[in-house]
Amino acid sequence: MKRIIRVGSRESALAVVQARLVIDAITRVHPGIEIELVTMKTFGDLHQAPFQRLIESGEPGGAKGLFMKELEQALREERIDLAVHSLKDVPMEHEEDLPIVALWGRSDPRDALVLPPGTSEPGEGPAGCSSARRRIQLLELMPERRVEPIRGNIVTRLKKLDEGPFAFLVLAAAGLLRLGLENRISRFFTPEEMLPAAGQGVLACQGRRGAEYDFLGALDDPDVTDCAAAERAFAKQLGGGCTLPVGALAEVHGTELRLAGFCADEKRGICRRGRIAGDRKNAVGLGETLARQLGEE
Repeated sequence: MKRIIRVGSRESALAVVQARLVIDAITRVHPGIEIELVTMKTFGDLHQAPFQRLIESGEPGGAKGLFMKELEQALREERIDLAVHSLKDVPMEHEEDLPIVALWGRSDPRDALVLPPGTSEPGEGPAGCSSARRRIQLLELMPERRVEPIRGNIVTRLKKLDEGPFAFLVLAAAGLLRLGLENRISRFFTPEEMLPAAGQGVLACQGRRGAEYDFLGALDDPDVTDCAAAERAFAKQLGGGCTLPVGALAEVHGTELRLAGFCADEKRGICRRGRIAGDRKNAVGLGETLARQLGEE
C-alpha cells in the first residue's frame, strides 16, 4: 500500500500554489508516497481588519498567528499530517507540540512596487500596503506619499488597485512570481530601500511532535535554513510581529553569513538600520547581536 500524507493549506490561490510546490518536491524524490491536499479558510482570511488592529486585539501570535490556527488544530486532530505556511506568517514563538520540520524553496525575498495597468509611474493617490514595516520604509523613500492599509489575498489586492483609488501597491515579490504575475511588477525595492519581513519568500512545513517526517529530506536546504535562522533570531530579539516593525535579510557566501536589519519605534520616532557578518554556524547569534546593537542605539 502507498503511504498517504495529507498536506494542509489555506484556500488562497497563493497558498495552494505553495503547498503544491512542496508536494511536487516530495513526490519527485518519493514517487511511492501519495499526497492529498487539504485546504481550509483561516481566521485571518475571514477577518479583513487592518493588520495593526488585529495585532492590538490581543490575539495569540498577533496578526501572523491568525493565518495558522485552523491548520494547527487540524494537525492536532490528525486531520492533516503536514501544514505549509509562508514563513513570514509563522510567529516567532509557536506551539512546541507543532514544530517547524522543514524550511524550503526561498523565492525572491524582496518587496515589489505594483502599478495599475497602463501606467508607468505612480499617480497622485495613496499607496496601499499591509504592514507597518512596509509603510515606515516607504515613507522614508516617499515622505509626501499618503499610505493606506489594504487587506486580502494577492488577487483581491490587485483588483482593488485596478478598480480603486490606490496609486500603487507594495507586495511581496515571491507571491507575485509564484502566481505567474511577474508582469505586474513595475520594479523591485532594493534591500537598501526596503528590507523584507524575516523569512519572506521561504516556505515552512509544520508538523506534529512524534510524527515521522523522514520524507522531508528532499526539502533540505542549508542556505535557506541558516538565513531564516538569522533573520528570525533578529526579529524575535526585537519582538518583531508583536511590538516593533522589523525587517531582515540574510545572505550566505561560503562559510560567511551577512545580515541586514531594520527596526522602528513609531511612538519614539526611532528608525534604525544595521549590518553584521560572521560565521554562518552562528546564524542565531548574529541575528541576536545585531538586534541588541540596534535596540541599544
